[in-house]
Order: sequence, then structure tokens, then C-alpha cells
Amino acid sequence: MPRLSTLTLLAAALLGASAVTARAADTRYVVMDNDFAGPGGTDMQAVLPLLAAPDTAVLGLTVVTGDGWENEESAHLRRLLEIAGRTDVPVADGAAYPLINSVARMKLWEQAYGTIPWKGAWGALGSIDKASPTQPPVPALAEGEPQLKPTGETAAALLIRAVHAHPHQVTVIAAGPLTNLALAIRMDPGFAADAKQLVFMGALIDTNMMAVTDNADYASDFNFIFDPEAAHITLTAPWPKITAIGNVSNGVVMTRALMDRIATAKTPLTDYLSKNFIELPLWDEMAGAVALDPTLITKSVEALMDVDLMPGMNYGHAHIWKAELAPKGMDLRPVTVVQDIDAPRFVDNFVKAAQGVGAKP
Repeated sequence: MPRLSTLTLLAAALLGASAVTARAADTRYVVMDNDFAGPGGTDMQAVLPLLAAPDTAVLGLTVVTGDGWENEESAHLRRLLEIAGRTDVPVADGAAYPLINSVARMKLWEQAYGTIPWKGAWGALGSIDKASPTQPPVPALAEGEPQLKPTGETAAALLIRAVHAHPHQVTVIAAGPLTNLALAIRMDPGFAADAKQLVFMGALIDTNMMAVTDNADYASDFNFIFDPEAAHITLTAPWPKITAIGNVSNGVVMTRALMDRIATAKTPLTDYLSKNFIELPLWDEMAGAVALDPTLITKSVEALMDVDLMPGMNYGHAHIWKAELAPKGMDLRPVTVVQDIDAPRFVDNFVKAAQGVGAKP
């Protein structure tokens, strides 16, 4: 065999290094912050598009109280990752309570202004009267106890570390109350500006009539209502780009027929999903999918956005303005409010993701 010249070897090495650099440049970095109530349902299913996406590094999953209590959510999430064969993804426990809101304050709000349909950890679809004001111990999990442990750092610390490790490359996906993000912003003023973008589930606009004529729960902006102050802090931080997945997310529902389609691929994960099926809109799944593939958006509008913090019936509700009509001096940020998506492509992609995560090669 003829010897390779030094120049040939050098050229090969440079080509190899270039290929590695190109692959690194093509990698998408994401962190998802969510209220991972489980087992099954939209919160758990939200991670599947991220875990299945090629050339995507999931730098962490951070947990916040919302649909459930944070400690129980974390256990459900870690068990899901075990079932999916993705124990490489770090999980960081986060805020157990909103910045200011509480069971007592929400109870008083309901007495004055009417019932909030979904109260998450503080009563679900029922009454808030029996809700614990403090985080209770984790109950036994129907799907089994996780062996995977959380990282030991706080959610806010993981968010900050991930963003600064990859400046202007990390997409932060928030699909629950925004408490962890607000804490990260307050801990590190450079956090939001150093991210690539924020994509969040929330900011329902003009849904009052829907609350009367359709499902009132689907018209309730729970992620904002649960921690309005955190939503305000997050929306007014200097993110390079913000995308809101609000009203549009009610349009695609996880039906039994769709779950049966997913379950045609037999894996431990699809068995888990089918066993824990809940018929709900694909709220959080859509946030993850759009964050990875913004070409799914077929209609949107640009607006300035904030959340109402004044005491009253609109406390915790989003408001948007045209730039020329917005109040001045309030650090309002432009937000892409998604109005429609390519629903068939979104559903097809989600089915492939759910079937592919944890499948044997």
C-alpha cells in the first residue's frame, strides 16, 4: 500500500475537522420548561417532538408547579424518560410556588370574579377549597417509581447555564407557568438576551365568548393566570425573538383514533401513551413542534404584548397592541402570535415522533 503524503493527511484532517464543525453548527439546542403533570397527557407528550428531532440537543427539561405539583411532575417526567430510553436528558426541579399568587389569593379571586375552570395543582377542574397551600409529598406513581434522579441544580440555574454555554443558539420552550423563567431573568439579567428565542404556550386572546359557547377550560389562560407576575417579567425581558402559541393550540385534539394510530407501532413508550390516554388539545406538543419547525406556522400577527397585573377580573390575562397604539416606556416586546398552523403536517410529524422515540433501531 503506498504511503500517504503529509499534505494528503493534513488535507484529510482538515476536512474531518470541517465536517465536525459543520455538524456542530447544524445542531439545534433546546431547553423545555413545563409543568409536567402525568402520567400521559399533553405535558408528558410535549417532550416527544424534541427527543425525536434529528440534530437536536435537548440540554435539559425544567419543572414548575402548574398542572400538578412540581415534585410529583418531576417524578412522572423522569419515569417517562426511563420508559423512552432517554435517561441522558437532564431534569432540573424548579419552582414549587408562583412568585406571588397562592391558594388563598386564587380562592379570593374566584369569590370576587367567578370560577377559574382549571386550577391545576390547586384543585384541577374541581373546587379550590380542599387544595393544599403547600406542596404535598409525592404519591405512588401508577407507572412505577423512577430510578433517574434530578440533576441537583435548580431549574433557573440549568436554564442560565444552558443559554450561556451556547450563546444565541438555545431555544427556550415554555409550556407551563413562567415562574422558572422569571427567576432566571431576575438572577441573571443577561439570560434572555443570550438565548436564541422564546417559544411559549399561552396568551389566549379574545376568548371570552368561547368561555360561554364552547369549553370554558380551553378559553382559560391557565399558564398566565397561575403566575401573572412571572408572565410579565418574562414577556418584558430582552429576548431576541418571542413566539406565542395561544388560541391556535385548541384546534388539534388528541383523540382516541389518533392515539390508536400512534399505538400501531409497538414500543414501551407507545404502550405507556395509549394506557394513559387523555383527550385534550395538543397544546404543549404544538409549542415544541413549532419551536423546532417554524414553517408549520401558516398565519401569524406581530404585536406588542403584556399581562394585566392590576387587581380585578382581568388579572393574569394577556393584552396585545399595535406598536403605534401601545403604552410607552413599559419595555414591551414584539411577539409573533401564531394564528394558524399546518395541522395535518403537525399531526403526522407528532405520530412519527411518538412512534420513533424509544424504538429499537
